[in-house]
Amino acid sequence: MLARRLAAEFVGTALLLLAVVGSGIAAQRLSPNDVGLELMENSIATGAALAAIILAVGPMSGAHLNPAVSLADRLLGGLTWRETVAYWVAQVAGGTVGTVVANLMFSLAPVTISTKVRSGPGLWLAEVVATFGLLLVVSAWCAQAAPVWPRSQSAPTSPLPTGSPRQQALPTRR
Repeated sequence: MLARRLAAEFVGTALLLLAVVGSGIAAQRLSPNDVGLELMENSIATGAALAAIILAVGPMSGAHLNPAVSLADRLLGGLTWRETVAYWVAQVAGGTVGTVVANLMFSLAPVTISTKVRSGPGLWLAEVVATFGLLLVVSAWCAQAAPVWPRSQSAPTSPLPTGSPRQQALPTRR
């Protein structure tokens, strides 16, 4: 059922942004004079949260959590365009809610505009590498995980072709 998959995408993306933003705020407050330590605190918390979120929502939605992952799944035939756009809406809405909740948890304004310029070739390359890493992790996990529903049109998808040997070997629950 698409609604259930979209709810899982919304919740998973909200939790991921909550973890990313929240751990960034916490790290700044815990280690205000050590940017390297802040980065380590933020990345460890984010990595642990990402693993838990993929385990939690992966069987329901494929744990895309990122529009680029949904696009990859579409290009590999796992989603229709209608589903892809619906995933994007759920991800943007979930990311927005997760960010607002993280700010509120730390008694900040719900929405603030950053004053730091975050752009450049290195940053864009890092985004491409991180997205590729997310695709790899989600694909590998979903290819090995037993699905929650029997394989059908309403079954969750992963960015792997459904005819892959790993997916064909998966047991289905009835």
